[in-house]
Amino acid sequence: MGRPPVIPAEKKTRIVLSVLAGEVSIAEAARKEKVSEQSIGRWKADFLEAGRTAMASGRTGPSTREEQLEAEVAELTTALGEAHLQARVWKKSAEGRLGPSRTSR
Repeated sequence: MGRPPVIPAEKKTRIVLSVLAGEVSIAEAARKEKVSEQSIGRWKADFLEAGRTAMASGRTGPSTREEQLEAEVAELTTALGEAHLQARVWKKSAEGRLGPSRTSR
């Protein structure tokens, strides 16, 4: 007997949410998705526990991932500004040696 296929977290979440919303029973979802009722029950329990943990931690600010992305955006914005400045300096330097460019007229 082979190992069951790995089900992505997004799909598990959709299944659990449909069970919690009362759209389908655990048995119906298990039949439809070809997994055991125990698996769906475990996903549901894990989902609810993670929700309780998140609520208990009381985090109201941005997540760690959001903080990482904001730092990356700031770094890239700075790098873009520096590159733009270098390009302007090089252009001015070239104009001084070669005369004004056609595009600057």
